[in-house]
Amino acid sequence: MLLFGVLMLILMCCILNYDDIISPLLFPGPILFVKKFSYKDVKRATDGFHRIVYSNSHGAAYKAKFEGGEVALVKEVRAFDERKESFYREVQFLGRLHHRHLLALRGFSTGHKRLLVFDNIENGSLKEQFNDPLRTPLNWKARLQIAVGVAAALEYLLLFSNPPVYHISISSSNIMLDENYTAKLSDVGLLSTVGTYVKMPHSSCSEECLGQECGNIIFQLGVLILELITGQSSEQGGTDLIEWVQGSRLSSSIHMMIDPDLGNNYDSRELKKLLVIARLCIKSKNDPKFPVSLVFRYLQKKVHIPY
Repeated sequence: MLLFGVLMLILMCCILNYDDIISPLLFPGPILFVKKFSYKDVKRATDGFHRIVYSNSHGAAYKAKFEGGEVALVKEVRAFDERKESFYREVQFLGRLHHRHLLALRGFSTGHKRLLVFDNIENGSLKEQFNDPLRTPLNWKARLQIAVGVAAALEYLLLFSNPPVYHISISSSNIMLDENYTAKLSDVGLLSTVGTYVKMPHSSCSEECLGQECGNIIFQLGVLILELITGQSSEQGGTDLIEWVQGSRLSSSIHMMIDPDLGNNYDSRELKKLLVIARLCIKSKNDPKFPVSLVFRYLQKKVHIPY
């Protein structure tokens, strides 16, 4: 019976055209079919690929508005070889990821570019939120929830994803906010590339993740927390913010660095604890001691934070 099912699947792929269907044979686990979007429709929805949300050496991400008003994030993917199987394997993998704080994959498209189509991004990126003076500033509670949400997504990706996630990039540019300002990571993947992505060579992060790979991921989380506190988006590794949080005069300079849009509407005790967590995360780049699960518990206030 199983053999018959496999043969029927292969026959379907032949009839429907391999490009129109993602073969579940590429990945073990439940059968998964992912929608193929018309390249022409995607190009029109992105205004000819001019609505750029962010761009890096691995490709660009675009805001798409389809006929009917549907909003989506479309990512161009460059980090693949010429074999279509590699791209389809990535699509199949991303389609299996399900978490409240990850952008859900809706489909893909192929043409002059290889594209991934993700769920809606009603409020754009965190960077847009920081940089647009016409937007209502994020309140303190929303900022805390973004930090907790990103940490929750990292715990899922590093501890519970099967197969493991090999690349995670965290920045205010690629963290999307839905209509409720819920944070959604958008820049994760499987295949080996170079650049700011982080390679995860192990299937579990419980012990192995205390190495350089997870140290880099947690470092990025620390920079993000500093951005949430100060309202300053940093795409250059956050050098100024890092020097500040590691400096000896941190306590006396907090009032000068905190985002003025917050005014006095924040909990000073929560702020100090958040700064301690950011400091621990920053140190993890060179001396990784804190697995993401522990950082997540710190942010949830479920365990005591070592000062």
